[in-house]
Amino acid sequence: MPEIRVTPLGAGQDVGRSCILVSIAGKNVMLDCGMHMGFSDDVDDELEIKAYYAGHVLGAAMFQIKVGSESVVYTGDYNMTPDRHLGAAWIDKCRPNLLITESTYATTIRDSKRCRERDFLKKVHETVERGGKVLIPVFALGRAQELCILLETFWERMDLKAPIYFSTGLTEKANHYYKLFIPWTNQKIRKTFVQRNMFEFKHIKAFDRAFADSPGPMVVFATPGMLHAGQSLQIFRKWAGNEKNMVIMPGYCVQGTVGHKILSGQRKLEMEGRQVLEVKMQVEYMSFSAHADAKGIMQLVGQAEPENVLLVHGEAKKMEFLKQKIEQEFRVNCYMPANGETVTLPTSPSIPVGISLGLLKREMAQGLLPDAKKPRLLHGTLIMKDSNFRLVSSEQALKELGLAEHQLRFTCRVHLHDTRKEQEMAMRVYSHLKSVLKDHCVQHLPDGSVTVESILVQAAAHSEDPGTKVLLVSWTYQDEELGSYLTSLLKKGLPQAS
Repeated sequence: MPEIRVTPLGAGQDVGRSCILVSIAGKNVMLDCGMHMGFSDDVDDELEIKAYYAGHVLGAAMFQIKVGSESVVYTGDYNMTPDRHLGAAWIDKCRPNLLITESTYATTIRDSKRCRERDFLKKVHETVERGGKVLIPVFALGRAQELCILLETFWERMDLKAPIYFSTGLTEKANHYYKLFIPWTNQKIRKTFVQRNMFEFKHIKAFDRAFADSPGPMVVFATPGMLHAGQSLQIFRKWAGNEKNMVIMPGYCVQGTVGHKILSGQRKLEMEGRQVLEVKMQVEYMSFSAHADAKGIMQLVGQAEPENVLLVHGEAKKMEFLKQKIEQEFRVNCYMPANGETVTLPTSPSIPVGISLGLLKREMAQGLLPDAKKPRLLHGTLIMKDSNFRLVSSEQALKELGLAEHQLRFTCRVHLHDTRKEQEMAMRVYSHLKSVLKDHCVQHLPDGSVTVESILVQAAAHSEDPGTKVLLVSWTYQDEELGSYLTSLLKKGLPQAS
């Protein structure tokens, strides 16, 4: 039986890494992986890949993988809510056999984005007004640009003087590519681009390590976003002991990172060399994550209308909650395999068949109009040419293939005890069938045989027993059902003559 096999090597009941193996219609596909710069890799003609806009970060895409009539959609990370610089993810009603979706925020339904932005700006403003420093750990691509645009606009409107910095390196390069690929951003950014580039920030400058020790208020965007290493962790260690300062965590933090620990309420952290860092600065969590929340995931499933759903890139307990919700609402099977576990899905491939115009006209002549809700059974000859299937009438098939018509008939023998002559026997058979089969055309031919539609009944003498007659019942395959019925009817015997 055809099947689709899925094996996560990363993102199976965990967050932070992704690698999915899919076997579909004899093809093996690895999802979410890099490419070798030294090779040119060509897919074959049977494999079709289609990309959909995913929001999330600049250039993010969801992919549909199709081989024949079987297909899988893999989302990667996506966001169903438009933000200040990117549009929302979108997919058509592609009805794949399987939708593989991330589930980072499987149990979260976010509040109003506008309220979150207002709260964020208020906390940042209050902190710098009292002379404090604000650290915003971000990843280089996505939330850094979103929040930079938000603060840039607010600083301009409020005429604030406190400096805003972003860490050099990846974020600086990311901003450069945002400037290059303005067409990939949302309509508002593209429209504004006519007057000015939104990523040419007036109030936000590149950060230097020495600035961390400077007195006075400031706002710093630094990578990475979970405070597990790098410049964001270095700045955090310097500022953590001052209660006037604030760290705002704008996204998801994996268990075990410093970000996860402080969001869980831990205020004494053991650092390298068994040093204990006491956290006195204010800690705030405001989700500006570019991942879809539970509502967004359900929305995408509803749009794509898959036959099956498979959850990856999420925590097991949260996945279980979303799995039940998807199965209840959409009445489809939902899976959540762990890393190394394989999910096997049986599929029912459909084979497209073209129908000849002559065959359709013949069906229409019977007065039966096509109805999408009521499938019709068509009788014809199936021809395969150049890997394409066509259903045509038997006459057309013979003509196209240059073949002569041969008729195949099935014959069954029925033995009846009767001493009369064969002609009398045939007449009794005709009278009996005429009385029983009122809706069929029953005829007695001059040669003594009896016909019912294409079925032929002939009476013959038994070679060894003069008191027994043999009825030969033959039919074509089209009338097999009626032929079998007649045979069983005649085996019961003929009524006694009056």
